[in-house]
Amino acid sequence: MIAVETEDGLREIRLARPDKANALTEAMLAALVEAVEAAGDERALILTGEGRVFSAGADLEAAKAGLATSPLWERLSGAVAAFAGLTIAALNGTLAGGACGMALACDLRLAVPGAKVFYPVMRLGYLPQPSDPARLARLVGPARAKLILLAGAKVEAEEALAWGLIDRIVPPEALMKTARGLCADVLGASADHVSAIKRLVV
Repeated sequence: MIAVETEDGLREIRLARPDKANALTEAMLAALVEAVEAAGDERALILTGEGRVFSAGADLEAAKAGLATSPLWERLSGAVAAFAGLTIAALNGTLAGGACGMALACDLRLAVPGAKVFYPVMRLGYLPQPSDPARLARLVGPARAKLILLAGAKVEAEEALAWGLIDRIVPPEALMKTARGLCADVLGASADHVSAIKRLVV
């Protein structure tokens, strides 16, 4: 249950299961992987969700059936990280669990007031996705990464902004407009120019 829209070099991927807090089923996770991997010719990619939660992570029943340890999570975050253009996570609400991977792999993260970020792998008994701890530590530092992964801290949007975990707090009604506005320069440039500058930063 995802929606994909592509226009003029911008691909928007929206999690569309708001009645279940956009918890990801195996089918949704596979569709996300396919949608990101198929975006190679675009210059910008925005990930967002419907409703008041970006994603609660893995659907509980699917997680019990093995989704929590599926290699699809790492494949998804790897595809986001490998995208040559600008990637933005427009967090319409709380970001939790395995869904953290795709947001951590983005170039920029926007969040609405009241959003929280947490990754309860210690309490649930799972390991995080292989690339997530290093990406998290690069953003917030090793100690704060341990606060999230080992101590189970739930980080409020304002604190996440101060830590560098998110880059801007945006009112809900302006979230997508802001995200699209940040894509304007790359959408006006060639794909080669965009990827060349991104490589210099990364």
